[in-house]
Amino acid sequence: MYAVTGITGQVGGAVARALMRNGKRVRAVVRDAKKGSDWASEGCDVAVADLGDANALKEAFAGVEGVFFLLPPVFDPSPDFAETRRVVAAVREALDAAQPGKVVSMSTIGAQARQPNLLQQHRLQEESLGTLALPITFLRAGWFMENALWDVASARTTGVIPSFLQPLDKPIPMVATEDIGRVAAELLQETWQGKRVVELESARVAPNDLAAAFSRVLERDVRMDVVPRATWEALFRSQGMKNPLPRAQMLDGFNEGWIAFEGDASSIRKGTVSLDSVVRALVARA
Repeated sequence: MYAVTGITGQVGGAVARALMRNGKRVRAVVRDAKKGSDWASEGCDVAVADLGDANALKEAFAGVEGVFFLLPPVFDPSPDFAETRRVVAAVREALDAAQPGKVVSMSTIGAQARQPNLLQQHRLQEESLGTLALPITFLRAGWFMENALWDVASARTTGVIPSFLQPLDKPIPMVATEDIGRVAAELLQETWQGKRVVELESARVAPNDLAAAFSRVLERDVRMDVVPRATWEALFRSQGMKNPLPRAQMLDGFNEGWIAFEGDASSIRKGTVSLDSVVRALVARA
């Protein structure tokens, strides 16, 4: 049996479905039993545990062959990333006590970067969980293609998508959540020792490429429009953010190139899901 956290979200759900397609039993780790009901109806075991509750997590991780851990995203963190530190400490304690056969921990492109930015929470995760005496893989995925969901309305109504990624012809590694789920499930079924890092992308995509994909799917002209760097802080604060600096620093990292994969092209795993198929699904969903 494999314990999967974040199962009610896109990534965790994709991991669980991929495991189940391979005939593996899944334990859905959820904060609320009601959120696990759909997974229970599909034959999953359900464990109720908040990711900040080490004792509940010990029970959730007990007796499993492997654990998939997804750090809950915090887009407006405390300056010291207190939310992340609390969850990571509880998860580390639980994994150390439960001693599952292996762990696949969802991380991100650029987790190794030393510059302060929003993705620093994944570096904190890797530094802490990486000291466990367990086989552990950190799956560093590129920018999610599904982030384009936020662009559907603009593409449909105005044909203009505001872009924080710039310049508009600069490609960055992107990945579809379906590919993450498939690869994470494969990793959970592999055998290895110690700590390792696996980096994953589906394609290299520039903002202009994303606009072109929307143009094809919507059958209308769609273009990107640069959001000036000087306007970011005021814009993010107007959206309710209290600490927008880490988000701006993350975007700087992509734009300046210091948020990148650590390995070379030959070591990076490749997904198979196309950008157009993701955009088509997002448009249908919206």
